[in-house]
Amino acid sequence: MKSLLSILLASACLALGAAPADAQDKYPSRPIKILVPYAPGGATDIVARVLGDRLRDSIGASIVVENKPGAYGILCLETMARSTADGYTLMLGNVTTNAITPILYHDKMHIDYLKDVVPVIRLVDIPEFLIVTTKNFTPKTVPELVEHAKNNPGKVNYGSVGVGSYPDYDMMLFAKRAGDLKMQGIPNKSGATGVINDLLTGSSQASFLNVASTAGLVKDGQLRPLALVNRARLKDYPDVPTMQEVGFDGVGTLAWQALFAPAGTPKEVLETLHKAMSEALQAPAVAATFDKQNFNRVPTASLDDAKTWLAAEMTRWKKITEELPIEVPQ
Repeated sequence: MKSLLSILLASACLALGAAPADAQDKYPSRPIKILVPYAPGGATDIVARVLGDRLRDSIGASIVVENKPGAYGILCLETMARSTADGYTLMLGNVTTNAITPILYHDKMHIDYLKDVVPVIRLVDIPEFLIVTTKNFTPKTVPELVEHAKNNPGKVNYGSVGVGSYPDYDMMLFAKRAGDLKMQGIPNKSGATGVINDLLTGSSQASFLNVASTAGLVKDGQLRPLALVNRARLKDYPDVPTMQEVGFDGVGTLAWQALFAPAGTPKEVLETLHKAMSEALQAPAVAATFDKQNFNRVPTASLDDAKTWLAAEMTRWKKITEELPIEVPQ
């Protein structure tokens, strides 16, 4: 009897021990939350929602997009990194929040970004214009903008979504490479909408802004694109040269968007997410939506490729922040 009891107890323990593995095999078995470090309506939010809608069909779970703006992306980053590493809380971040912020605001963060966060897959990158207002501003080419800024030191204002954002760095680098132009930065905490409004009112004259957010205003003649940050000209704007073509190769940012997870998330879960996102990017409806917005679909091929890619981005932005030191807002 004692022997039988021991066998039954051992069997029960083995069954209980197998439960976590069985449960893990069922991923995903409940809704997946994707955190976005910006308010609704921006490029990162659009990418999250377009792909989230597709994932609902392909991965077999509901996708909840939760906007968590604030503190240069730190709030969103820390929330995601501190969540349970089980694949149910993710973050869709971009070059500002997931490359520049961890470098510039390292001392403000309560996580170790490189140890606590893991990239799952790069998804898209977004072309941007070097763009100017048409309100009492005459330059129509990059050389004319450079000449105007040289002849009017300190009188050309440029807009950005904040000090230390990639459009801010893009304009600083452009000014430096063009001969140390004296231009004034005008940060706007209302995001791209605020920067665009500053251009329309004439309180700023130039900016780097993504193509999708300015398309209608360019068509209406209210904003004028001087150059394009992209690998090649866009078919919708055949007359707008790339920054390489106008002599500023390496200036400007293709604003990537990528999916991130807490470090320690099981590899098989990350593999499931990587595969599902790769497939979602190839879906005809997703491809059509992103192509219409001029978003480039550029998925990394594997989890290891994603790590290699992010490491290269961190190295690149460390060099840029050292070349163009700024006073970090308190």
